[in-house]
Amino acid sequence: MSKHEDILKYIMSLEVGTKISVRSVASAQGVSDGTAYRAIKDADSLGLVTTIPRVGTVRIEKLEKKSIESLTYGEVINIIDGTLLGGKEGIHKTLHKFVIGAMTIDAMEKHITPGCLLIVGNREEAQRLGLEHESGVLITGGFGCSEEIKKLAKEKQLPIISSTYDTFTIASMINKAISESLIKKDILLVEDIMNNEPFCLRPNDTVADWRRLVQETGHERYPVVDDELRVVGIITAKDLAKDVSSDELISRFMSRSPITVTPKTTVAYTAHITGWEGIELCPVIQNKRLVGVVTRHDVIKALQYISRQPQMGETFEDMVMKNFEFEMVGDDLYFFGKITPEMLDPVGTASWSSLNMLLSTIGIMTLRQKNSINIFIDSMSTYFTQPIQMDSMIDIYTKVLDMGRNFSKIRIEMYDSRKQLVATSILSAKVLKKI
Repeated sequence: MSKHEDILKYIMSLEVGTKISVRSVASAQGVSDGTAYRAIKDADSLGLVTTIPRVGTVRIEKLEKKSIESLTYGEVINIIDGTLLGGKEGIHKTLHKFVIGAMTIDAMEKHITPGCLLIVGNREEAQRLGLEHESGVLITGGFGCSEEIKKLAKEKQLPIISSTYDTFTIASMINKAISESLIKKDILLVEDIMNNEPFCLRPNDTVADWRRLVQETGHERYPVVDDELRVVGIITAKDLAKDVSSDELISRFMSRSPITVTPKTTVAYTAHITGWEGIELCPVIQNKRLVGVVTRHDVIKALQYISRQPQMGETFEDMVMKNFEFEMVGDDLYFFGKITPEMLDPVGTASWSSLNMLLSTIGIMTLRQKNSINIFIDSMSTYFTQPIQMDSMIDIYTKVLDMGRNFSKIRIEMYDSRKQLVATSILSAKVLKKI
């Protein structure tokens, strides 16, 4: 195990809430400050620690990706540029809801529950009530709090935070952060679908070893790794003829320098490279070592799963497409809608990038309407003839020119309210098939 991995293991062993620093980690593990710094940065990206202004780096409980809609008090401090007034022992704790204290104390008491965040102004009785009910407190308007409240926050191990923003702005900032987190949550990564315990072979293994492994597992494709688990090749049934001697080393037949992905690679990108390169199995590496494998079957299954899920966060594409409707015109599709403010460029007309996004999205929708298949854009050529103003009504017509087994081609034309041609596009897409 490398020093880097030793440090990460050491950080994971620390109690949640422990404050760490480069110097303390370097001293505890007997490494240089540079090595400790790099390991702490990686721990931050893995969600093991977080950095809080005026507090430092703190060990936190790693949140599962599927629960990312829950935030910690420390994350709230970063979101609102807040100042921690007291209760730093509780910044790693997770909060589940927000309560705005714009009511009387008696009414407020009914809504405060353990693990929530009470947003109030300079009302000391409300601050005390929140802490007594096991809730963190966020003071708006840049106000502070009394020493008594700070002492109570320390006793309860709950943070009391101050922010210069007003209540409406803070609520908007937190809501935006949660929405962005939900969008990220819906994006599947390779780490969500990969096989964490892959079977693999060594370069000095023989064809007999490969055949025995095929009989035991039923698989035909395996990564080949060296003594340090670094991927050096891929061996499949296609690489070995039936008459190959069982004593031959697989290193003679394996495909060298295979394409690999990391656990943080998106499933969409993995689908693109597996489809384009014709790859059935892709090794997953981290720190140059094999940590899993993902197959094209896994990728297709994940894409089908995504298509059946309701979108919980609203992306730019969602905001634009919700203003468009479509209907069938013979064998083709007809879309109609208006240009929204989100699509404008600095001079007030629809930007070319947003129109390209609109045309490509509608083209893919048309192809998927024809056949429920997984499609990825291969190339696209667009020609614009005139600008479009905000709130302009536009009509978009699509026509499938060709739909083969591997590729599809479609023409997309956009017209303004006067039926004048605004843009025309030819889109070529690749069909990703399950093997």
